[in-house]
Amino acid sequence: MLAKRIIPCLDIRDGKTVKGINFENVIDVGDPVELGAKYARDGADELVYLDITATHEGRKLFADLVRRISEHLNIPFTVGGGIDRVEDADLLLSAGADKVSINSSAVRNPALVDRIAGGFGKQFVVVAIDAQWKDDRWTVYINGGRIPTDKELFSWAREVQERGAGEILFTSMNHDGTKNGFACDALRELSQQLTIPVIASGGAGKKEHFVEVFEHGMADAALAASIFHYNEISVPELKDYLRKNNITIR
Repeated sequence: MLAKRIIPCLDIRDGKTVKGINFENVIDVGDPVELGAKYARDGADELVYLDITATHEGRKLFADLVRRISEHLNIPFTVGGGIDRVEDADLLLSAGADKVSINSSAVRNPALVDRIAGGFGKQFVVVAIDAQWKDDRWTVYINGGRIPTDKELFSWAREVQERGAGEILFTSMNHDGTKNGFACDALRELSQQLTIPVIASGGAGKKEHFVEVFEHGMADAALAASIFHYNEISVPELKDYLRKNNITIR
């Protein structure tokens, strides 16, 4: 069994780490460089930074932040948010990011996956997919889960894999924020249909959920935000628990 990964996620707005619900009641939860360095010291395997400003002006600020992060971090990190051109990916990778994550822009322009993978290598491309189970179907959404599309989770995941995605980051909108566990059935199906790694997102609330997502969900990595930011579960505590439950981790 390949070692599983634990990935804290940090939302960035105007250069600060924030947390909120649907971008409302957003509060500052710490400096992204210091917080990232802390997670690295605690044993996180990777980090994801999402720029929720994602404007043209915000892009330069975010690139400057990525440079500072890369100078202080000794683990891989992925950056995403508003990347809709190859030039955006180039800017962030050149600033020191290890991977870029694209979501809505890939749905609107699937060829963007081909171009970024072709220009930099598939190992640099994470395609994030937000989907909701409704009417017996996993429907893909864009714009932060606000706009439904005609795409279906599994067929879209297979398509972006063929186009050169190196990883899939799947967030179940039904589970996100509930802290009742990950969408393990859908994750298992994704993992069985794909040959690239699948990162689980949405629903982490307790240590047992990570055992479930790795054993039943067959996920290669699990991502969470609030439980780490608010010290509900620490990375060392979680990793110790996983080892005791015979989960191979890094």
